[in-house]
Amino acid sequence: MGICFLLLIVGFCWAQYNPNTLSGRTSIVHLFEWRWADIALECERYLAPNGFGGVQISPPNENVIITDPWQPWWERYQPVSYKLCTRSGNETEFRDMVTRCNSVGVHIYVDTVINHMCGANAGAGNHATCGSYFNAKTEDFPAVPYSGWDFNDGKCKSRSGDIENYHDISQVRDCRLVSLLDLALEKDYVRSKVAEYMNYLIDIGVAGFRIDAAKHMWPGDLKAILDKLKDLNTRWFSAGAKPFIYQEVIDLGGEPIKGSDYFGNGRVTEFKYGAKLGTVIRKWNGEKMAYLKNWGEGWGFVPSDRALVFVDNHDNQRGHGAGGASILTFWDPRLYKMAVGFMLAHPYGFTRVMSSFRWPRSFVNGRDVNDWIGPPSNSDGSTKPVTINADTTCGNDWVCEHRWRQIKNMVIFRNVVDGQPFSNWWDNGSNQVAFGRGNKGFIVFNNDDWNMNIHLQTGLPAGTYCDVISGQKEGNKCTGKQVYVSGDGMANFQISTNAEDPFVAIHVDAMLQLS
Repeated sequence: MGICFLLLIVGFCWAQYNPNTLSGRTSIVHLFEWRWADIALECERYLAPNGFGGVQISPPNENVIITDPWQPWWERYQPVSYKLCTRSGNETEFRDMVTRCNSVGVHIYVDTVINHMCGANAGAGNHATCGSYFNAKTEDFPAVPYSGWDFNDGKCKSRSGDIENYHDISQVRDCRLVSLLDLALEKDYVRSKVAEYMNYLIDIGVAGFRIDAAKHMWPGDLKAILDKLKDLNTRWFSAGAKPFIYQEVIDLGGEPIKGSDYFGNGRVTEFKYGAKLGTVIRKWNGEKMAYLKNWGEGWGFVPSDRALVFVDNHDNQRGHGAGGASILTFWDPRLYKMAVGFMLAHPYGFTRVMSSFRWPRSFVNGRDVNDWIGPPSNSDGSTKPVTINADTTCGNDWVCEHRWRQIKNMVIFRNVVDGQPFSNWWDNGSNQVAFGRGNKGFIVFNNDDWNMNIHLQTGLPAGTYCDVISGQKEGNKCTGKQVYVSGDGMANFQISTNAEDPFVAIHVDAMLQLS
């Protein structure tokens, strides 16, 4: 009895760290600001056939409509209610997306904004995406409903009411983040309204939640909300499955709030990952790829089974959030593909790929003054559809990094090598490195300024393999380079320093024929 009970508790406690992706699917993609109708199509036509496990969506709940500046991306992070209508679509379209994506084994992860409501200066009226009335000045949100009693004004000890000092834990969690009205999550009524919203999404069929601004909530308050959540919908998930929880906690070191404070609730976003990897790939501060041999916990990151990792996210690709100038994005495609390739080949953490939209950057004194610009839109403010070009790239200024051949093929690589150990590391003491994943995959990088020609132990079975970076296997043909692995597992790799993509990746599902 005692042991069974203990196992029950342990099983329950571990559940929220499990991404709930289908077996053999190991990554999710953030389709930032996509419309629900486009996500449903993308699940069916591209994500499922290419082994993506799920989609992080933009916040689906009603937000304030901001016109100065014109409908910025960050208006999605200013809730007015928990009704499901935004510029991404209405509730009918949302339900259709969840059903269609789940039906092809691609799950939906909701960006959940529960720390706060809209900004204190958002005014009063029905300028919100479902037309709900609100009054930010009086903290009146009748569509929830919340009133002035449901906010943290009385608890905040800063002069302005905003967070002024990130070394003061109470300020960070009880005061307003950039003037956003801070919800009193210690109140059971507020916790219940938040849990009601999240449970409504669980009933529709979502698989988990990104918890926005988790750093700005007390871990105990968050736990009290998560403890109210239902198990996942058994139409798509096994009985007793819990929602996957990953919390946005920006912890670059040097502040009292740590990612580890939140491990009891779920995984955390490891912001050090992209910041450090960008520094290494850019070769800044004397960093070299050879130093990546002990990548992961050896670099001071959270434990692998508590980490959600990414090269860039919607915040820091704009210089917001964490990581600064070292963050690699689609604006630096050659280095970016190397970084994403490294991430997807390396076993550390649960991986999220970014899918962005282009905006007209304009740097003034080193800062992008257009970092606020929202998704590609029509003159009436509606979001443009994601169009697909003949070459499978996207139109209408949607970047679709997840469709870049090199990134899509590395998502597949990660699926193929899942569960295999990190093995056969090699480096030249500089920026040429290679490593394998057991006997299933091998990847080689040349980030030096000279050509590479080396024989390496791959750990792979003998055969002719198709490099999935320069091309891919189509039938028994290879559209890219071929790599010959001999009976002893050795192979020759030649990578020019000016190659379009100075890395090579092979795996057992890209074997052309046995030699």
